[in-house]
Amino acid sequence: MAAPFRVALSGDFRKADGSPTYPDFDLAPLQNAPNVETAFLEPANPIRAGQLEDFDALILLAHRFAADSVPKSGRLAAVARFGVGYDTVDVAACSKAGIALVITPDGVRRPVAVSIITLILALTGKLLIKDRLTREAAAGFARRSDHMGIGLVGRTLGSLGIGNIGAEMFRMAKPFDMKFIAHDPFADRKIATELGIELVSLEDVFRRSDIVSVSCPLSPETHHLVNAERLALMKPSAYFINTARGPIVDQKALTRVLQERKIAGAGLDVLEQEPPDADDPILKLDNVTLSPHALCWTDQCFAGNGAADVKAVLDIQHGREPRGIVNKDVVKHPDWQRRLADFRKRFGDQ
Repeated sequence: MAAPFRVALSGDFRKADGSPTYPDFDLAPLQNAPNVETAFLEPANPIRAGQLEDFDALILLAHRFAADSVPKSGRLAAVARFGVGYDTVDVAACSKAGIALVITPDGVRRPVAVSIITLILALTGKLLIKDRLTREAAAGFARRSDHMGIGLVGRTLGSLGIGNIGAEMFRMAKPFDMKFIAHDPFADRKIATELGIELVSLEDVFRRSDIVSVSCPLSPETHHLVNAERLALMKPSAYFINTARGPIVDQKALTRVLQERKIAGAGLDVLEQEPPDADDPILKLDNVTLSPHALCWTDQCFAGNGAADVKAVLDIQHGREPRGIVNKDVVKHPDWQRRLADFRKRFGDQ
């Protein structure tokens, strides 16, 4: 009988008492699959190489997978991230070892786009301000005319990125009758045309938009892409939204802009440091709406991410190339090809 296909789950998928951190991640399809064995790792951040010596795949939540996490056995075939961000994974180390890094774009596309729309509506409708006014009873009601919302018809929605999530945001915003612009060096021009998005320069997104939203990955090229100079181009009436990664934005520069009321406000699901220091000045501002990198966290989001990771792992078990590989060059790596051929031989391409 062939040795089982062994799948590790990072230790943060379980609470200290052994119960699941996120019950909506249904592991049953993986645990009930033939010739599959699963195990939770002890919490370690970054994950230690010795923990993975006897595993074929790793499903990774928030813990880091560093160069030192690569096991020496050469057995590990894939790291399947729970979500689409992979700044916690050393991609180069994975590629060098012939390990595929897999993400779950289908699981987050709609939930994160919904988060952006939520922030657009909350900011332009002055939702949190009006919530506070209401709680002040008569005194607050007396000031409600001082906080008029902003209508969206004819306004310009700009995005940094029109990939998986950015494009979905524009699809969802279609009924608002806004103008769409975006900057994306890797844009699919067919999708841009279909969605009515005008592709413009990076500076024009900041200069022309009434709402600027960030939907690009964090990389050395995008670190502090949103800086003081670009924020200075924004209209005083414009809003800034980030649901991608905090370090894409120079947060000190954004804080100054908000403190000085140079823009109307911001909606941030991500911060440059997470969690922030308790005395971080951005936490004290009344013109920013904040969420703890969790606005898209819903039962459907976590079920979708989990299902995508399970499918990817089972595809690999049967020697099939999964969807969502980030380091696409790995498919030509001899170690990756050898592992997939071995899996096909042992488990069949079912």
